[in-house]
Amino acid sequence: MSSNGTTERIRAISAATIVALGLTVGLSACGAQAQSAAPSPHITEVHPPGDIPDNQAYVMFTSSSGAFELKVPEGWSKSTSGSSTTFTDKLNSITIDQSSVASPPTVASARTKQVSALQASKPKFQLTDVTTFKRSGGSGVLVTYLDDSAPNTVTGSVVRQENQLFLFWKNGQQVALTLAAPQGADNVDPWNIVTKSFTWLK
Repeated sequence: MSSNGTTERIRAISAATIVALGLTVGLSACGAQAQSAAPSPHITEVHPPGDIPDNQAYVMFTSSSGAFELKVPEGWSKSTSGSSTTFTDKLNSITIDQSSVASPPTVASARTKQVSALQASKPKFQLTDVTTFKRSGGSGVLVTYLDDSAPNTVTGSVVRQENQLFLFWKNGQQVALTLAAPQGADNVDPWNIVTKSFTWLK
């Protein structure tokens, strides 16, 4: 092979190598740009879902019967159905239900009545505990349990909830106070504000 032929072959190989390297660098750059330009699918929350802010304000709620009062978070949506009043905000809720009950609740009666009713009506109900409690406004029985929230009207998804059902009783009247929040939410302080503010007025 002549020297001219060898030179031309070397030039052709070098040119092909340069083109290939250029394409590799160009594709790598495009890939890097595509990755950095892709939006994050996650939304950053200021508070974990379900956490009530530390600076939440509270207002006093007095029952329509005038039998009791307690503090509830200011600005929450209020709805009433029969003897039941519910306050909601995002994934949290407070439900208050007054009824006539002849005798004060006990751990045994709560297991027979409340737990049975919850088991029949709450989706994926899971009992955590039934115990007694004491607050400045009275003592009673506390039922804690897990269940699924009602499905989201748009997505159909549900949230696993932690529930605390406080049963207050006085003079033949019982107040069932249910506090619900997403499982894992840190609402210890807000829930204490609500339950410790409960007061019988008559």
